[in-house]
Amino acid sequence: MSDRPRFHLAMPVHDLAAARAFYGGLLGCNEGRSSDTWVDFDLYGHQFVAHLDLAHPGPSRVGNEVDGDHVPVPHYGVLLSPDAWHQLAARLTGAGTTFVIEPHIRFEGEVGQQWTMFLLDPSGNALEFKAFADDAQVFAS
Repeated sequence: MSDRPRFHLAMPVHDLAAARAFYGGLLGCNEGRSSDTWVDFDLYGHQFVAHLDLAHPGPSRVGNEVDGDHVPVPHYGVLLSPDAWHQLAARLTGAGTTFVIEPHIRFEGEVGQQWTMFLLDPSGNALEFKAFADDAQVFAS
């Protein structure tokens, strides 16, 4: 096991085949163990588990304004290296992905400057992928 802590995140999905196409196909996450009701994915080194929940009404559509964007809450995601972020943004854009918030720079020229993008999985779960040119800015205030 890595010395680096890793998240384990379990989220409800309405369709495992659609989750496999999105997380495995579009995002390129390797699939781990699975059953008829859940699938493990390697989400950039973190264990993401899609759990089938046909009764789940879907995530709320609450949001907060952040640097001019209406950020969906709740959301989850991964902080990537700038190169990995740009590669993912290009792959998603090339695939015709509909973004909640298009790939762009947030807090430009300010503390915490970052690249960010938001999208929804097929079950409506909001994901954010972001990158910082300077890792020291992740928790800067």
